[in-house]
Amino acid sequence: LQLPPGLGFSSSRCFFFFSPPTPPPLPRDRDLLPLFFSELFSPSQKYQLLVYHADSLFHDKEYRNAVSKYTMALQQKKALSKTSKVRPSTGNSASTPQSQCLPSEIEVKYKMAECYTMLKLDKDAIAVLDGIPSRQRTPKINMMLANLYRKAGQERPSVTSYKEVLRQCPLALDAILGLLSLSVKGAEVASMTMNVIQTVPNLDWLSVWIKAYAFVHTDNVDLLGSLADLYFRAGDSKNSVLKFEQAQMLDPYLIKGMDVYGYLLAREGRLEDVENLGCRLFNISDQHAEPWVVSGCHSFYSKRYSRALYLGAKAIQLNSNSVQALLLKGAALRNMGRVQEAIIHFREAIRLAPCRLDCYEGLIECYLASNSIREAMVMANNVYKTLGANAQTLTLLATVCLEDPVTQEKAKTLLDKALAQRPDYVKAVVKKAELLSREQKYEDGIALLRNALANQSDCVLHRILGDFLVAVNEYQEAMDQYSIALSLDPNDQKSLEGMQKMEKEESPTDATQEEDVDDMEGSGEEGDLEGSDSEAAQWADQEQWFGMQ
Repeated sequence: LQLPPGLGFSSSRCFFFFSPPTPPPLPRDRDLLPLFFSELFSPSQKYQLLVYHADSLFHDKEYRNAVSKYTMALQQKKALSKTSKVRPSTGNSASTPQSQCLPSEIEVKYKMAECYTMLKLDKDAIAVLDGIPSRQRTPKINMMLANLYRKAGQERPSVTSYKEVLRQCPLALDAILGLLSLSVKGAEVASMTMNVIQTVPNLDWLSVWIKAYAFVHTDNVDLLGSLADLYFRAGDSKNSVLKFEQAQMLDPYLIKGMDVYGYLLAREGRLEDVENLGCRLFNISDQHAEPWVVSGCHSFYSKRYSRALYLGAKAIQLNSNSVQALLLKGAALRNMGRVQEAIIHFREAIRLAPCRLDCYEGLIECYLASNSIREAMVMANNVYKTLGANAQTLTLLATVCLEDPVTQEKAKTLLDKALAQRPDYVKAVVKKAELLSREQKYEDGIALLRNALANQSDCVLHRILGDFLVAVNEYQEAMDQYSIALSLDPNDQKSLEGMQKMEKEESPTDATQEEDVDDMEGSGEEGDLEGSDSEAAQWADQEQWFGMQ
């Protein structure tokens, strides 16, 4: 006997019973709820559900998932807007209150930007907020934009956004502090709050408060120097150079900290600026270590290591506690093959400045140069444990791991963690690119380098990108990258070699002729080499009065 659905039969009792049909099960995953109800709600209600769903994900700290749902909500809102424009008005006044209750599209974008900041994707957060028209930006949106621009080192748009906040909220103290920290004059900031001070009682203190903080941020040379040093220790060379420049503009006779400033300029390839800085410091006083260190940095990055060694030793004679002088002399000794002597200097630098990562970097490079990988690994692990797991220490440990084939995967994990913390950290990007090059993953390397160069311009990154582009036969763009690298650092030999190699491959006949000419002029090249050896001997003869041997 076949019974219709819902009917049952019991032979023992001889009666029929009815069972209601089983309802379809609700999806357990909350991510499927909008799909489950997609046919039950109007387009505007779907938009509301997506926003509420994204809000709940944000509250649960599922930021990537929340971004996905906010994006879906914006797409739904865009489709809803198009539909409302196409359809003629039906005269139904009930739709007006519903449209007024819809979540604001601007607020949704703000929440998306909050998700990106939580994920440390500041560039994506800026892109979302920049998509909001200027007239529709609320004070909190402008405040977030200002802080993000400031963090990215983009001062001009940051100042503009802070001023827009003050225009709408003249008593926004955070915006006032932001402008003062960006060296906007105190008088200009005070003028933006003057109307409120005059109309609201008991606000006389605000003008004095603004004046005081203006002195703190713009007229205190020592504070600017301290900020520059802190940025340097945190690995933020760009902001460090900026603060040093502000400090020396306020005090043209400033000497303290100029050795670090000169080192940063030399590392960026700005050798002409380093030379000018050294001359200016020598005109102020030659009895301080800083002028000698700056000139030594110029010689070192010009590959005149013997002269850099002499200048570093002279600086140590004037100030035996000069960490930068010890690092300069240690680096010169290492590049001249005198590794054991270099190790002594780097250890002394660590003793004087145990919290400076560059001291440990120099020592570890010496260990690696002498194939003492075990000692380098022990030191890198100690630094990691002592200074904490930040992008710099992770990269330093990964650098040592790359030297051992057994720890390649560990190096990859460490570099991924470092780039997750600071996607624009140049040393981490360089090491990750080196790893990808070993694995011949050139497309991944190109994507990594393009992303790193989106908000900065670095000679080494442009040069490595050129190498990767050559590997995938993108010769024209590779030539462009080499050109950019040389424009940033005309002394970058590797970029020059890469460009010359491409030119020879394009014209093999010319390359053969150049080789013949080089063979004919071989004696001239030998003369140049002999000259460099004589220069090294000249400076080596003066080592009898060097500070430390």
